[in-house]
Amino acid sequence: MDSFLFATFAFVVTLGILITAHEYGHFWVARRLGVKVLCFSIGFGKPLWSRISPVDGTEYRVAVIPFGGYVKMLDEREAPVPEEELSQAFNRQTLPVRTAIVAAGPIANFIFAILAFWLVAMLGETGLKPIVEEVKPDSIAYSAGFQVDDRVLAVDQKETPSWERVAFGILAASMDRDEVSVRVEDVRGMERVRLLQLADIGDLMDVDDPMAKVGLLPRRPVIPPIIGELVTGGAAERGGLKVGDHIVGVDGQALNDWRELVRYIQQHPNTIVDFEVERAGERLTISLRTAAKKEDPSVGYVGAGVRNYDHLLEQYQVTVQLGPIEALSASVEKTVGLSWLIIKMTGQMLTGNASVNNLGGPVTIAKAAGETANYGLVSFLRFLAGLSISLAVLNLLPIPILDGGHLLFFAIEAIKGSPLSERLQAEGQRIGMILLLMLMGLAFFVDFSRLLGS
Repeated sequence: MDSFLFATFAFVVTLGILITAHEYGHFWVARRLGVKVLCFSIGFGKPLWSRISPVDGTEYRVAVIPFGGYVKMLDEREAPVPEEELSQAFNRQTLPVRTAIVAAGPIANFIFAILAFWLVAMLGETGLKPIVEEVKPDSIAYSAGFQVDDRVLAVDQKETPSWERVAFGILAASMDRDEVSVRVEDVRGMERVRLLQLADIGDLMDVDDPMAKVGLLPRRPVIPPIIGELVTGGAAERGGLKVGDHIVGVDGQALNDWRELVRYIQQHPNTIVDFEVERAGERLTISLRTAAKKEDPSVGYVGAGVRNYDHLLEQYQVTVQLGPIEALSASVEKTVGLSWLIIKMTGQMLTGNASVNNLGGPVTIAKAAGETANYGLVSFLRFLAGLSISLAVLNLLPIPILDGGHLLFFAIEAIKGSPLSERLQAEGQRIGMILLLMLMGLAFFVDFSRLLGS
């Protein structure tokens, strides 16, 4: 399937799942607390599918615009309500009931994330072993005394069975800490504590490889740059490369690892590159023009894949798999940790202490959805969980029109003893809409800046 179409399909499925979870939270709590639901919609605009329940008259629909959804409840502020149904109107409910209904959407997204992480933990996560392969000179890791072959045991007293856990722990600490303790086992089997000084390292969220900026690289296999497959009609095939070719250099630079080759090609889109190739005992020079990815023209590619070296990866990888009880505990901890990280990052972006480049709009989400879906169920579930948490945090921002804005109004009502006037609430909704459109516009701008390579 074409990568763009697959990414679009994965994007729609992703939004559908997360929006359904969010709106079902509102719907389920409203129904349980005696509020009549008129419509449960996934998407906005013209319905693509619609059904009215013969039991309670609720309309269920899937609409054409997938960027959201809503639960429409009986409410005197929107339309006249028959006297016999007044007790089921949202606006007639007590403050605790209205608060519970509004808060249920974001809570449902947090619960969804916990369940997704729980499934991932039971299925098993495969990652790199937390062993240091390289410590960059003049880095904070070098200053902290890290050494090659250190096995990272814990970050801030939280165990790190994989390199990914190490990276997450350090990244989370960098948001509001000047120092983080890392417990390691050195090559002699002695446990030691290394202190990373994070004060002067800058924004780790704004770089492609935060751990490289810290100065630590994990142990991983050297994968020989031997071509194992070619995309029919791709730049590599058209240029004369063949399956089995060993790429020993590009543009005069020697290569010994497939990742170096990929990195070089990605950095040179729409460029003529000279490949030094070993083929059947002969050394050849093949010149070809790289292509650029449709979804990101600043990234080059040639349509070639590496020979299968899974047997090399196995000795560098670790699979972390937990039982149901352990998995549930770990998933709650991971959801809380990631939620707090997203909240801190959002706060830093709002105060100008973190780059807005950390934002991701529809293009970024679609690309990530397609990539993680291609990697398999575990990767896709992790992505869904992280995005569900982001959606929950976004909805809890105190912006009128979002759930957090409604909760803000309810908090004011609780303090002053009466609701804000309908005029003030309507004005707040207009301001909220403007702020939300500005946020969406900024996300689109960041997306297209990435596409244009600026």
